[in-house]
Amino acid sequence: MKTTHRLLGIALCGAALWGAAVQAQARELRVYNWADYMLPSVPKDFQAKTGIKLTWDVFDTNEALEAKLLTGNSGYDLVVPTNTFLDTQIKAGVFQKLDKAKLPNWKHLDPGLLELMTANDPGNQYAVPYMYGTVLIGFNPAKVKAALGEDAPVDSWDLIFKEENMAKLKQCGVAMLDSPGDILPIALHYLGLDPNSTQAEDYEKARDLMLKIRPHVAYFHSAKYMTDIANGDICVAVGYSGSFYQFANRAKEAGNGVVVDWRLPKEGAPLWYDSFAIPASARNVEEAHEFLNNLLDPTVVAPISDFLGYPNPNKDAMPLVGPEIRDNPHLTPTAEAQKTLYVLQPLPQKTERIRTRAWNTIKSGL
Repeated sequence: MKTTHRLLGIALCGAALWGAAVQAQARELRVYNWADYMLPSVPKDFQAKTGIKLTWDVFDTNEALEAKLLTGNSGYDLVVPTNTFLDTQIKAGVFQKLDKAKLPNWKHLDPGLLELMTANDPGNQYAVPYMYGTVLIGFNPAKVKAALGEDAPVDSWDLIFKEENMAKLKQCGVAMLDSPGDILPIALHYLGLDPNSTQAEDYEKARDLMLKIRPHVAYFHSAKYMTDIANGDICVAVGYSGSFYQFANRAKEAGNGVVVDWRLPKEGAPLWYDSFAIPASARNVEEAHEFLNNLLDPTVVAPISDFLGYPNPNKDAMPLVGPEIRDNPHLTPTAEAQKTLYVLQPLPQKTERIRTRAWNTIKSGL
């Protein structure tokens, strides 16, 4: 009898060890992030440190992410929405609350920026803020000078919205984000209208302004412009601030002679935030929290800012970020420049439909 119990104990112990090994091997995490929006070594180091198998997929518009989320089963454990989309998605119930007890590094976040984030995430319950920035003008100085001369208004939205400028820039290529939620508020603000307007007539005015310059826009895409401006295939783009920093460095590394510069227009620009959030359907919630806590480590997130060219909301990380980002007013806006910036809010569904129709008309050029 003792032998039988001993053998049974060994068998049970072996089964438990085998089960634990299988469980350890089965740990995984599926992430859905923006294209070119992470320092490649960070997921690699996390996987090596934890043994968690990472699947890393990318998207290029908030609309593409939202379409996945609204199915109710995105297949991902972490996603990265922009603040205005985060707001409506929280209300739609597509995310689960964070377990702050599993995020001891939360203490490193800037309380002031967290307070701003409550406009879209009340109580900071659902999202870990990642990077923030603006939508601004990136350009190739030599090509813009050749097209418009020494006095090209690169520090003004006049460069984009004045048809006479765009007609000359067409020869070297102009691209814009494929994002009505970014571009149309800029057009509204340029016209002296509320960038968060809910008035149909305001979107008609913004549409008409965009249609005047539409023949001179090479394409609308939220990722392609980065590579194209670094390669010299286009000379101007309306895009995310840090993307120009990132791909200016890519051009330098390539040694192709292309110079990429960027300006925060004097009239102002939209300020945005991106955050990591856990979908309600996530299967690997423990692993998601592990990744987030690792990301909140100042020594982990600071190099990401250096790589991407975006400031981050981690108060203990920003002193570790290089001065070319930390002290660059076109990447990290000064207190004075911040007064010209505006935060975008989610729109009522009726207005969103109006904006989408206007955008479709603009893209088709009809």
